[in-house]
Amino acid sequence: MNIGQSGLVKPYGDTLDDGKVQLSFTLPIEWSEAADEAARQLVAKMGFADVQVVEGRRIATGFSFFVVYGSTTQSIDASKIAAPSAKAHAMSMEEIDALLRDRLGRKVRVAGACIGTDAHTVGIDAILNMKGYKGDYGLERYQMFETFNLGSQVAVEEFVRIAKDRQIDALLASQVVTQKGSDVKNFTALVELLEAEDLRDQVVLICGGPRVTNLMAAEMGYDAGFGRGTLPSEVAGFIATRLTERIEKARGQR
Repeated sequence: MNIGQSGLVKPYGDTLDDGKVQLSFTLPIEWSEAADEAARQLVAKMGFADVQVVEGRRIATGFSFFVVYGSTTQSIDASKIAAPSAKAHAMSMEEIDALLRDRLGRKVRVAGACIGTDAHTVGIDAILNMKGYKGDYGLERYQMFETFNLGSQVAVEEFVRIAKDRQIDALLASQVVTQKGSDVKNFTALVELLEAEDLRDQVVLICGGPRVTNLMAAEMGYDAGFGRGTLPSEVAGFIATRLTERIEKARGQR
């Protein structure tokens, strides 16, 4: 059943609505048959039925890894879930350049970085670098974007300083590392500092990463969030649309 249709949906494994799920986790114990049984009982306590440990092995001294199958009776009405995507603004490179040229009349200044201690630049490079991703050119190739790829491990304070000094129109903050909520903490710190510097309303603020969703981004105060598989043109289209709408609205209020 597709999201948007009415009715309840359950996980699917072997047959429709069988509620089959797969879990993987680590326990801080040496592997043994008793460890397998500990993993099985733990998943059963979570409320799953028909629990089977299909993989259990030692991964380090005092640690074991498990893959477990189980069944759940829980279901959800997917038709009642609203999570709009920012990717609805996707256009071609030529259309985006034309939009900015005709309605803005100048280049848009975009800065992107992996903030905090995150050193993973694959995502931000895919969006900004000229080569792009999956045959979709990055923002450096657009005629109407001036891009600044600041790389990795950029402190939030430095990111905001650059936004102010270079009069940046759009900020792209990337986070891959999510342990203990570090991504949310860094994303939130960026919003708070921009607000403190009275810059938040002057920039289109976007966050990205493999676990980022547009809904998550909106809850943190961002204009948009982009996750797995995002194409550069989808980000470029959003920036162009949001920026021109914001500037034209401001012009109309004068």
